[in-house]
Amino acid sequence: MVEDILLTKDAVSIDTIKEIAEKWHGGMAKGVADIKLGILALGGEWHMDANNLLIENGSKQENLWGFNIYPNEKNGEILEYISLINIRPAQGNTDMEIQDAVLRRKIKKLVQKLIPELSL
Repeated sequence: MVEDILLTKDAVSIDTIKEIAEKWHGGMAKGVADIKLGILALGGEWHMDANNLLIENGSKQENLWGFNIYPNEKNGEILEYISLINIRPAQGNTDMEIQDAVLRRKIKKLVQKLIPELSL
């Protein structure tokens, strides 16, 4: 249900993330970051749902990367960089997990900016 996916360039509360997590996957919220436009799409059954919504709103596939947020965890356990949409050999990522440390830092920085209450 795409209408239930949150697209945001503005900060959202940890409570909003917890609601999204509970609605879709219990204690985990799927997300997709547009690292060029600085937008997050949060929620959905699959990362591809959020991915497609971002593309419909002007994002380019090469700038979109999937991740998961565990809002009830602490520190290193909150954010993971794993999604099927991340398998992109042409962009140097051959696994579901994002391998590039610079790319991971960009995503983490965007998530910290838009969800400032997370303890990243």
